[in-house]
Amino acid sequence: MIECKNISKTYSDGEVTPVLKNISFKIDDGEFVAIMGPSGSGKSTLMHILGALDTPTSGKYFLDGIDVSTMSDDQLADVRKNKIGFVFQSFNLLSRATVLRNVALPLVYAGIEPLEREERAKKALVQAGLDESRFYHLSNQLSGGQMQRVAIARALVNNPSLILADEPTGNLDTKTGDIVLHTFQTLNQEQKKTIILITHELYVAEHANRIIHIRDGVIIEDKKNDNKRFVHHTHIY
Repeated sequence: MIECKNISKTYSDGEVTPVLKNISFKIDDGEFVAIMGPSGSGKSTLMHILGALDTPTSGKYFLDGIDVSTMSDDQLADVRKNKIGFVFQSFNLLSRATVLRNVALPLVYAGIEPLEREERAKKALVQAGLDESRFYHLSNQLSGGQMQRVAIARALVNNPSLILADEPTGNLDTKTGDIVLHTFQTLNQEQKKTIILITHELYVAEHANRIIHIRDGVIIEDKKNDNKRFVHHTHIY
């Protein structure tokens, strides 16, 4: 699904700052991969490139065999809308909108009819493990874990093949974070979603099947995770 060939990224603001340096790896369809590194390691920059939100200074990024640098702006927008679901640390929900409306919002922009929007939003929320009693709550009436599940459902509503999660447990306590990580494990195992999880915490990374460790813009380790952590909680009520 994903191949990075000698990806480098530098920023120039008076002086040249290298952020990524000759990064190369492949991620197969259906993998659950954690990209781990400390603050400033380049992992978020790499996520932006993988999400077609930014471009490398040099090197090639292939998504489903296509060189992303050859895509037009419209093609890139279609990729972000249909192939990739994004989950962020800060949830990014509309506070005075219901859970269903928050999840259905991408479908409004896609021109989907209201009844189908509601049906698909409910299906995504069930996939994300949120209890049905919360569907008509306003998002600002939810706990942090519930809000993150709504954000995951919103990422799922267009049925993307790839989910990019940037520090998705960063604003959550450990127990709630575990429940959210269980959601990603379930989506990977049962829905066969490809998941890339960005984190600075080893404990979080250990819930993935593979860990790519980045430091100072280079990959220092890329290994299968034979001691994967499993979480058995399924619902946030």
